[in-house]
Amino acid sequence: MNKKLLLFFSLFLTFFICSLTGAKSFQNKTSPSELPESYRKWLTEEVVYIITPKEKDVFLQLKTDRERNLFIEAFWKQRDPNPKTSENEFKKEHYRRISYANQWFGKESPGPGWRTDMGRIYITLGEPKTIERFENLTEVYPVIIWFYEGMIEYGLPNAFNVVFFKKGGIGEYELYSPVKFGPQNLLIHYKGDPTNYLAAYNELLGIEPNIASVSLSLIEGESTYIPSPSIASEILITFKVPSAPHKKVEDVYAEKLLKYKDIIEVDYTTNYIGNDSFINVIMDKSGIFFVHYIIEPKKLSLEQYVNKFYTDLEINGNISDLNGNTIFQYEKTIPIEFNEEQLNKIKDKLFSFQDMFPLIEGNYRFNLLLKNTISKEFTSLEKDITIPKASTLQMSSLILANKIIKDSKYTGKNKPFLMENLQLVPSPRNDFSHKDNLYLFFQIYGLNQDLRENGYLELSIFRSDKKVHSLIKNIKEYPDKVNFLEEISLANFPADYYKIKVTLFDENKDEILSEHSNFYISNLAFLPRPWVLSLPGASSDDPLYLNILGNQSLNKKEIQAAKSLLEKAYRKNPNSIKFALDFSRALLMAKEYQRVKQIAMPFLNTQEKYEFFAILGQSCQALGELAEAISYYKDYLSHYGTNLLILNSIGTCYYQLGNREEALIAWEKSLELNPNQEKLKNIVESIKEKK
Repeated sequence: MNKKLLLFFSLFLTFFICSLTGAKSFQNKTSPSELPESYRKWLTEEVVYIITPKEKDVFLQLKTDRERNLFIEAFWKQRDPNPKTSENEFKKEHYRRISYANQWFGKESPGPGWRTDMGRIYITLGEPKTIERFENLTEVYPVIIWFYEGMIEYGLPNAFNVVFFKKGGIGEYELYSPVKFGPQNLLIHYKGDPTNYLAAYNELLGIEPNIASVSLSLIEGESTYIPSPSIASEILITFKVPSAPHKKVEDVYAEKLLKYKDIIEVDYTTNYIGNDSFINVIMDKSGIFFVHYIIEPKKLSLEQYVNKFYTDLEINGNISDLNGNTIFQYEKTIPIEFNEEQLNKIKDKLFSFQDMFPLIEGNYRFNLLLKNTISKEFTSLEKDITIPKASTLQMSSLILANKIIKDSKYTGKNKPFLMENLQLVPSPRNDFSHKDNLYLFFQIYGLNQDLRENGYLELSIFRSDKKVHSLIKNIKEYPDKVNFLEEISLANFPADYYKIKVTLFDENKDEILSEHSNFYISNLAFLPRPWVLSLPGASSDDPLYLNILGNQSLNKKEIQAAKSLLEKAYRKNPNSIKFALDFSRALLMAKEYQRVKQIAMPFLNTQEKYEFFAILGQSCQALGELAEAISYYKDYLSHYGTNLLILNSIGTCYYQLGNREEALIAWEKSLELNPNQEKLKNIVESIKEKK
């Protein structure tokens, strides 16, 4: 076997092994044979040539017919070239191809036409541009040549051929491979050396030049003056043609459908939209860490009423610890409305939603769900986040902005990517034109005095691992020893992909910290920038943030930290029902029951008194003030209605007071609500027996 063929089979083996080792291992995955008949047929016959590996893996993880139906609907939606029309043109064309293949191919095969090589290529690539038939030559086995062009967008050559032949002159047409067969297998009476491709090619050239021209290479324009088959042609039919239907499909929707199918409403399930996103953690001057993020959906659908264009966005954020416990969650509803003039200004731009929230120290998983309630479309992002200790020496991730706004009108408020009076305008794609300036922002926490005086930073830009720009600057040259900003002109940088790296060195030139980020410079003079929806929030000294951080600590069971933060919020605004109630909860968890009563009692003269009844009842019960506890519990039930835990607490208080009759009434009512309380059931039966 010659060197080119060895190279090809080496590449094939590497590709095959990587495919196996790189594949995800899914637990509890259904095998195709175990699927109900209609779904098995859909997966293994109807879409077998166009479904991506990721889509197939997800489909086999679905457990119900409802989930599979939703997936199939989403599968076709992702391929619909014009979603605004009632008909899915791609789906219609696909089933036309299957029907055509079954009608015209496979007549000499025991199976249906879609299973044949011709059927597979026809369903995958569609109608060829031209067809040449050579079926009655006395020296050459029957050959059919399909010619395709203009399919670069699918990762294919601009012009290429697909060849079929009847091996040995019998049976169905088989896909011809220059490497596997070669011109010698096209000739009926070839007597030469079976490994001499050039001799066979020359003999075929004398019989039929058109067949000879595709016998060594299927790609138009590739030289045929070669002694062996084209490796590129083999890669074309082995890898590129089968993967062509996947090129324009963003199959991330399949993973999102699997992840969110039990969370979002059915109307949204099949309407996932891709996005670009960016997340960065920034410490505010108050010492609070805020998570700043951008999410830019690939599209934003609006509804029209008369001359108004509108929609409503629903934002759901969830931050959980590494064990999956929710630490913080929030919801926002944002109405959007434009008149025609406003819409014309932004209709060709991407939509960018930017937001921020405070978060306490720790490691987390951030999940964001953005829903368009009008179009029933959704997008999401998931990201691991670390909030460091401010006293620990650490460098933040880099923010690369294409624009800054000095002396922002929102100075004094909290706004995404606003650093005191400086507004950064980053892009989640880190894309720039050569006319842009790159504004580099980062933070360093925990710098000691020695590094402040003697440390220095090196800023380097790399192109293809070659350093093309460098700046060295002492830390003491920067006016701010936490926030660092550098401006870099990109005028002399050619269009390409780059990496920017920031390194902190001590006075001995030892590397202490480093961070890097990738960016690219487009060959366009100006890049289209999105329109931004970013709502300013209260300033960092607002007690709301202390309350949020305190509740996060409470959810992490960090009681003392929670109590401290929630008390600070309460002291700043002692008239706030929420602040008082949250602080009372922390005190209750800390078993400081008298303090709970001190905080809660003043609110019994307000309309919001009902919110304190349960917590006052629990505190009184813990203090042994049972009659008072019962009174608060009953006030709670009279306002909010039946509650299992409250009924059980009332029963316990009565029982401890020696009033078994009232205890039985409360507990029996509780058992009516939930009969599966075995311990309580045993206690009730025991009391009845003693009676």
